[in-house]
Amino acid sequence: MNSKNLPQKIAIFPLSNAVIFPKTILPLNIFEDRYIQLVDDCMKGQRLFGMVQPRIRAGFKPKVYSVGCLSKIISFNETKDKRFLITLSGIIRFRIREEFKTIKMYREFKVDYSDFIDDLNMHEIDHKQFDVKNLLNKVKLFLEKKNYSIEIDELKKLNLDQLISTISMISPFSVEEKQKLIETIGTKYRFKILEEIINFNLIDIYKYQTIQ
Repeated sequence: MNSKNLPQKIAIFPLSNAVIFPKTILPLNIFEDRYIQLVDDCMKGQRLFGMVQPRIRAGFKPKVYSVGCLSKIISFNETKDKRFLITLSGIIRFRIREEFKTIKMYREFKVDYSDFIDDLNMHEIDHKQFDVKNLLNKVKLFLEKKNYSIEIDELKKLNLDQLISTISMISPFSVEEKQKLIETIGTKYRFKILEEIINFNLIDIYKYQTIQ
């Protein structure tokens, strides 16, 4: 998508512990009336809406974090019980500027993409400056300790940006940790933050096991 075609006003789906990054895929099961309406409206247009994490889960209109990701519906199915099963493709991150008043059941915001324009581009990255093998070993250990099954060989097929994003999405990190990852700009810094979060979680796991 060209930067000139990015919508400045978008519908927002706030969902805790769920982040999507540019050039990644996220399946969703939509069952709440307001988000059924959101998806239905999006399917009549460009099929675009934003994913963002709420700061707190309570309330009909919880405060949300300022950074999320614009996504496009790339597959859509309706179940017999009127749920929507959709698949999203991440396009570009955005920064929320203000919320619009609306008669819709869902929420709409004015967003700014200027801090994340590089999300639209593919960059050649020198993998030699990143210890990917060490990171994957730690990821495998961390997820095994959390009883998560993972296909490490599948992760190895991804380019570095997709690898960082995919690990960030599938790992059982906290809301705050996932938010830190989605807000970080630049592959070098994203890799560093991800590694720090994995290390912190491994230390925490082993500390807890020692206490037990």
